[in-house]
Formats: sequence, structure tokens, C-alpha cells
Amino acid sequence: MPPAPLFWLVALVLATASVAALVWPLLRSRAREAIGEDAAATDVYRDQKRQLDEEVAVGAITHAERDAQVDELATRLSRELDERVATTREPAARSSYVAAVILVGVIPIAALALYATFGSPAALRAQSATAESKMSAEQIDELVAKLAGRMKEHPEDPKGWQLLARTYAALGRFDESVAAYKEAAARGAPDASLYADWADAVAMRNQSLGGESSQLIAQALALDPNHPKALALAATAALERKDYAGAITDWRRLKAQFPPQSDEAKSIDAMIAEADAAQRGEGKPPREAAAAPGASPSATTGNASAAAAAAITGRVSLDPKLRDRVAPGDVLFIYARAANGPRMPLAVLRSSAGDLPRDFRLDDSLAMTPAARLSNASEVIVEARISKSGSATPAPGDLRGTSAPLAPGAHDVVIVINDVVR
Repeated sequence: MPPAPLFWLVALVLATASVAALVWPLLRSRAREAIGEDAAATDVYRDQKRQLDEEVAVGAITHAERDAQVDELATRLSRELDERVATTREPAARSSYVAAVILVGVIPIAALALYATFGSPAALRAQSATAESKMSAEQIDELVAKLAGRMKEHPEDPKGWQLLARTYAALGRFDESVAAYKEAAARGAPDASLYADWADAVAMRNQSLGGESSQLIAQALALDPNHPKALALAATAALERKDYAGAITDWRRLKAQFPPQSDEAKSIDAMIAEADAAQRGEGKPPREAAAAPGASPSATTGNASAAAAAAITGRVSLDPKLRDRVAPGDVLFIYARAANGPRMPLAVLRSSAGDLPRDFRLDDSLAMTPAARLSNASEVIVEARISKSGSATPAPGDLRGTSAPLAPGAHDVVIVINDVVR
């Protein structure tokens, strides 16, 4: 349990015990059976509310639906308690109740005032904020498993499949993500955003925007010729096959959707200039930011200078003692995550473990979601992991190496894979 809730729980228990010891003799005539029934009713209410919170967390119900059901539970609990109070024996004398109210009010308020004066509430709040921002891999896996189980029970829900697909993609489980997108497409109306996200997941799985991914991009653009993500992916696919003219055409269509002086428009202009120079043989091929198969529109067309300044470069090697543990089909993941906060990668690179040792570059073009980018972080940890299963989720037997906390923009980072996941 996080420090702050634990502290307040202990404080509540102590305050309640103190008040009860003083108030109990004054209210002895209160029916014990009613108290037990009230506590049981309250526990049932809490359990039902906790179940509703869990259903919101996995996407089974919306926040509005949860709030409506919580209001209904509270009304039902209040009515039940009122009915029980009406059937209990006559309350204690008025003077006893006055004394009880004074004790109940004075003791907690006095304790709170003393703690606020002589304690450290700010430190407790800081600890609580840090603790609550973290969610273990086991908790995330449990939530995802619940969502997957719900979809097996209700496979007719296309939005649920789409949510599950996006969740799998965020965790780097691209095979499962692609399968979930396929289910969503089979059960819902044609949707350009779905096809674009599906193409992105296929590209991340195959490390290429060719083949199936290109077909899905074409389907997305057939539904919406100006879809931002589909255009960004189409331009990237054109760059991948060195079709610079096609990439320029797609970038220009994308640029038309932004104000002329916006950062996005300026960034796209820079990409068009690089593609044009490469087409004429006058410059280097366009930078990775334009060619990364997993790049989202926000990551691809965001502030180029900020993204470049946040890029992290370095080299990953394998400890010779673990060389015998690496098989030809093992997958290498190199990713950066926030040093303090959610463990979802801010940038991830996927390749073969056979490439080790290898140099790497992590930047915003490798972001898994526009809301979580390397350039927005203050401090990150870079981790390299050899996955035996090919999944981005750590599993026993995987090999890994981790950097110390560092600031985005660090260069020449050295990571040695020298640990086994237990």
C-alpha cells in the first residue's frame, strides 16, 4: 500500500479506537446487531464500488456509467441504513449524545491540527504522488488479461477489440495487437483510423511498411484521403522504398492540414527538402525521423529541433558470460522509459539479438504514442533486453542491461546486457 493511504489508514484506526473507547459507555444502549449489519452493508458497497473502478480501468464501462452506478449504490446504502436506524432501540439520553458528539469532533480535529503543525504533510503528499504514479508490470498484465477475457466473452464489440489492440501495441505485443485489430475490422464499420493503427502495428511487427502494412495504409486513405496518420505512414513507406517523389506528395498533402507557420508545417518542410535533395542526389537520405515505421503523426511532424536535442545515442553489447544463452531467433529491444513514472517506453527500437554489439539512436520518431515522447521527459533510463519469446513484456529467462538515470540528449551511452530476468 502507498505510504500516504497507509499513514491515514493507521491514523484513522487509532483515532477511531480512541473515540470508541470514550464514546462507547455513553452509547451502550445502541443495538450491536444493527452495528454489525451496517458494517456489512458498507463493506458490500465498497466491494461493488471497487469492482466498478476495475471495470473502468480495463475499459469495460465508461466513467459516466461508473458514476451513475456509484450514485445508485450510495442511495441504496443510505436508504438501507436509515431503515435499520429506525428499527433499533431508543437512543441514549440527549446529554450522552451531546458528550459523544463533542468527543467525536474534538479528538480527530485536534489530532489533525497537531499533525499539521508539528508533522510533515507535504513530504507525505510527495511520497504518495510518487508511489501512485507507478504501476507494476504484474498489475498491467492483470488489467490486460481482464480486458482480453472480456473480449472473449463479448467478441461482438469492435470498440473493445480496438482498445485491446492499442493496449497490446503500447506494450510492444505486436502479434497480439495485429490479431485484435483484425477482429475489430471484421466486426465494425470501415474506419480510416483503425486501418492506420493496424498498419502501424503490422509495421512494428515486421519492421517494415511494405506488404501488408502498405495495403492497410491504402485502405485507410481510400476511406479518408487526408487522414493524418495514414498520410504520415504513406510518406514513410515511400521513403522506405526510395520513392522520394511519392513521399513529397504525401508530405505536402499532410502539410496542408496545418497552419503555414506552425511547428508541424516547418518540420514537414524540412522533410520535403531532404527528400527532394535525396531525389536529386544532392544530399543524404532523409533522416530516421521520417523513415521510422512506427512513427505516429505527432512524433513525425512535431518540433524537429526539440526531438533532435532529446535524441539518445549509444552502444549495446552482450556480456560474454551470457553468450551461450542467446538463440538465433531472439529479439533485441532497446528502449527508454521515464526514470520516475509509468514504465511504458517513450521510444523503442526492435532488432535481432544477432546484431549485437550494435549502436543505437532513440528519439521521438520511435515513440509508441504521441502523449509519451522522449523530448517531454526530464530523466530517463535506457534498457536493452533480449526477449526469448519476442514479446516486449519482460519474462523470466530474458537477458537485460540497464543504464543509470540520464537526461534526454545524452550521447555515447554504454549498456552491457549482463543480467537474467528472474
